[in-house]
Amino acid sequence: MEIPFRPSERRSLGIEWELQLVDLDTRELTSASIEILSDLLPDGPGEHAKIKHELLQCTIEVITGICTTVAEARADLAETVAAVRAAAAARGVGVLCAGTHPTSHWLDQKITPNPRYEELVEQLQWVARRFQIFGVHIHVGVTSRDKVLPIVNAMAGYLPHFLALTASSPFWISHDTGLASARSKVFEALPRAGLPYELSGWAEFERYMDTMVQARAVESVREVWWDVRPHPDLGTVEMRVCDGLPTLDEVAAVAALTQCMVERFDREIDLGAQLSMPEGWILRENKWRAARFGLDAEIIANDGRTVMPVQQAIRQLVGQLMPIANTLGCADELRGIDRILTVGASYQRQRAVAEASGGDLTKVVDSLLEEMASGLS
Repeated sequence: MEIPFRPSERRSLGIEWELQLVDLDTRELTSASIEILSDLLPDGPGEHAKIKHELLQCTIEVITGICTTVAEARADLAETVAAVRAAAAARGVGVLCAGTHPTSHWLDQKITPNPRYEELVEQLQWVARRFQIFGVHIHVGVTSRDKVLPIVNAMAGYLPHFLALTASSPFWISHDTGLASARSKVFEALPRAGLPYELSGWAEFERYMDTMVQARAVESVREVWWDVRPHPDLGTVEMRVCDGLPTLDEVAAVAALTQCMVERFDREIDLGAQLSMPEGWILRENKWRAARFGLDAEIIANDGRTVMPVQQAIRQLVGQLMPIANTLGCADELRGIDRILTVGASYQRQRAVAEASGGDLTKVVDSLLEEMASGLS
């Protein structure tokens, strides 16, 4: 089957941020998205351009327009989140973000009444019903379909870096999972989720999609939930591996990292480089280590013989990308990666709050609410 690719302006940027809605009295997730979105659409039924429903009514997704810089995307998100927080507050609801909620149970969540979501639950059953997880997706524009799969393959080698950096889901239904990112393990239960296949180019991607469509497994790429994937309709490479990030500071830092990496690989293709991804067994092991140990992980190098601390690998990567960041105007945001490494990823901050409060996870919710309001301290 032929899949048209709609080219985007090179380096263009879009961000999707999934937010949790919590009852400010109980600190539990609350099914308030329908009412809040209704309040934000005073002129009657319709869709908000930048605020969307998600599968569960305890979630609202905010999205940017098509931006050219990280600073523009950050300002776009800030304005939209402010509107959501104000509407939520009027209903006694707080807004926060992390890969999972520390205490709430997925059995208590309501599905958003929407034919697509209802069909998804019918097809996936228990896997979809417990999908009480939250992430950040970052799109970067690519001008040619011939570049997209090579860039996806190359980006896949850095998925453990992104996951370790953004891990924010140590708790699941009032238990410490022992993982930095429980969300990534819940997500992998979906069919066609997780690590992408190494595809040789657009023609092989079309063959893959043809098989999935003919087998009635999917209708479009929207049901292909790889950690990094091509998005033909938007003309982007989409980074999807990240846990939900609690602060705009962290979202901007990870967006800068993504934009710089896509630009780096785009330039290498222009110079005739052949991009590739690590061996699948190395990538799988490294992703597991990032999910389990977060920023304390040691990952296997591409030579398959040595390991190195993921923090060291991330710092080296940021140093390599800084000249590109200067060109793209996102150097300040990229430096935010070092700040995350200094203060700790969200899973580390959440565990520190839990320990300091004698295991009271409502204090973790309070800390996430405060971070959303005030930013990364």
